[in-house]
Amino acid sequence: MKNPGRMAVVSWALYDWANSAFATTAMAGFFPLFFKQFWNYGADPALSTARLGLGNSVSGLAIVILAPVLGAIADRGSARKVFLIFFALLGLSMTASLALVPRGAWGFAMGAYILAAVGFSGGNVFYDSLLPSVAPENRMHVVSALGFSLGYLGGGLLFALNVLAVVKPSLFGLAGPSQAVRLSFVTVALWWLVFSLPLALFVREEGTNQRRPGMVKAGLRQLLATFSEIRKHRTVLLFLLAYWCYIDGVDTVVRMAVDYGLSLGFDSNDLITALLITQFVGFPCALLFGFLGQRTGAKRAIFIAIGVYLFLSLWGAFIRTKGEFYLMAAIVGFVQGGIQSLSRSFFARLIPGGKSGEYFGFYNMLGKFAVIFGPVLMGSSALMFRSLGAGGDLASRMSITSLSLLFLGGGVLLFFVDEEKAKAEASGQAQGNA
Repeated sequence: MKNPGRMAVVSWALYDWANSAFATTAMAGFFPLFFKQFWNYGADPALSTARLGLGNSVSGLAIVILAPVLGAIADRGSARKVFLIFFALLGLSMTASLALVPRGAWGFAMGAYILAAVGFSGGNVFYDSLLPSVAPENRMHVVSALGFSLGYLGGGLLFALNVLAVVKPSLFGLAGPSQAVRLSFVTVALWWLVFSLPLALFVREEGTNQRRPGMVKAGLRQLLATFSEIRKHRTVLLFLLAYWCYIDGVDTVVRMAVDYGLSLGFDSNDLITALLITQFVGFPCALLFGFLGQRTGAKRAIFIAIGVYLFLSLWGAFIRTKGEFYLMAAIVGFVQGGIQSLSRSFFARLIPGGKSGEYFGFYNMLGKFAVIFGPVLMGSSALMFRSLGAGGDLASRMSITSLSLLFLGGGVLLFFVDEEKAKAEASGQAQGNA
């Protein structure tokens, strides 16, 4: 690749570095911790788990509705970067607003978090769709992995700094841990903003200045056409269904891990340590999976990751000690970035050229539609076992086993996905439209 190509790749990948601050410090780290202990002060643990699951599901539903429509519109008007910047600004501004929510106001906290999560997920629709613009087909697995790898490193570094502020607030001139957590939401917003600038400046989108009047109407018409087209691309549809299942389990682990650990009786320092382990193990392992996918094929590497998650969803019900929890965090870090990055690049190789926005709209739609069910499945399982007379600890332990169904279903469907057949279907469709 020539130097301009390298600049575009690095600038694109740095957006993962930027928005992963939200995924680590806010989504996986301090928000569920603060939500349970501060904004839900005095509430039953099972109830706060259900509230958190519901909030994550609502944000997922919003993306389900928006993603495919916005993807089609962006393709028609070559406006992927514009939409990405809009959603990034929404996400980072709502994240900063969490610093102002008072104790016990769980409704206001959840409302701001939902909008922030919509900004995070909505931006990712267009970020993912820019991958074919910055990476040739034979380098997609590695470039996609680079983004996730930088995301783990950048998100982990800011999270570590925020953890230090919470543990040693006096070093930063803060009054206490609570003030440090509030400030962390502001640092996420600033980090997200600053490191989004390279993508805005150096990633070129073909036809960006060729916006056409009536692009919204044309985009909606294109969305309906894409629904019909995807039905003809049966292999793409099959992969989307497989992805829908297994990424549900992956995202639910990310969003509910801290809440799960608190329900088992681990203290906040244990959970923060576990999250840091996941981040810094994830940094090299995401790259490792990228090269593994390049060498052996993405499908095989995804199968390995699904198998590991299936094991974790069953073993997680039996962990007792901090050491086991830390080991679980390290294993998650080993596969989390790999399954996400290879799924993205594998899908990019399956779809027809010139339609990445609308196809990645469906890709993200199904991913977030799955998130509607994952946290609700885990939260409702906990409430169900609680109603059957199980104690809070046992109910929480049993809830994680429900995720095994998602990994099993995803693995079975993925087995029947054939990359060469998908390319043949796309080629045949293109010739039919010629």
